Amino acid sequence: MRFVTYDNGLGDDRVGLLDGDTLYGLAPGIDLLSLLGDDGERLHAAGQSARRDPYEVLAVGETNLLPPLPRPPSIRDFIAYEQHVEGTAKLVGKDGVNPVWYEQPLFYFSNPHSVVGSDREVPIPPGCAAFDFELEAAAVVGRAGTDLTPDQAERHIAGYMVMNDWSARDLQFREMQFGLGPAKGKDSAITLGPALVTPDELAPFRSGTAFDLGMRVAVNGVPFGEDRMTNMAWSFGELISYASRGTWVRPGDIIGSGTSGNGCLAEKWGREDRHWPPLKPGDEVTMTIDEIGTIRNTVATTAGAPHLLARRIPSMPRAR
Repeated sequence: MRFVTYDNGLGDDRVGLLDGDTLYGLAPGIDLLSLLGDDGERLHAAGQSARRDPYEVLAVGETNLLPPLPRPPSIRDFIAYEQHVEGTAKLVGKDGVNPVWYEQPLFYFSNPHSVVGSDREVPIPPGCAAFDFELEAAAVVGRAGTDLTPDQAERHIAGYMVMNDWSARDLQFREMQFGLGPAKGKDSAITLGPALVTPDELAPFRSGTAFDLGMRVAVNGVPFGEDRMTNMAWSFGELISYASRGTWVRPGDIIGSGTSGNGCLAEKWGREDRHWPPLKPGDEVTMTIDEIGTIRNTVATTAGAPHLLARRIPSMPRAR
């Protein structure tokens, strides 16, 4: 099944079952997060109910799709594609992949308040002159768990979406010189959508620990890069297992795969391909993962100049 969140034009967010170009709306007051929390039975029952007795029936073109989970509890973004790691390392003067990457999954927490849907404008962050996109897949945790094995974690997945982790590269590389981050470099926008696609929809494409699905990104209609989900070095089950180590994952948590190979400008720049400049206002970025869907956004003008902060004066007070 494919579930979407949409704007009914009356100021209410609604959840619906998407079947082709037809949307079967659920009753008002239901959000997608409230349908999670078990092994998928609640979500499946809601989809059957919507198809059998919909609150409303709309064509997709009659409404605006929002992020399926507009307010996720948390977002962990991993880095699971080796080609991306190797290419972006070159951009900061490093050859090869840090050995730690082969030993364990790596992630950072991103901003759940920055989530936007497809077909929305995305402003360039204040102070950014090297705005970039990142083509990713995202898994949604369906029920809570802690210290999960990879097999257990796989069964906790409620569905999948396309994800664009927008990146202010110049801000990111500057702040990460201190060994922290990314912070403001990844704080402005994350596109999620167009629908939450349940695992059974993708089962025919299962290949090993991933799905044999093509991933593509284009800028202003010009193909930019492509990869396949099967090139993930770490499976989503392994990513969620690691995320749950010593803590809890909760329903609605977003787990990003990290950028695919050929999925961002920074990788091209690292390989000395400067044919592609940073994104500018008016650019349209379109991302597709086979069987999951397509998201697109237009880059807008910057949100404004950053408010300047006074530099600190070096001082080393000595404690007695």
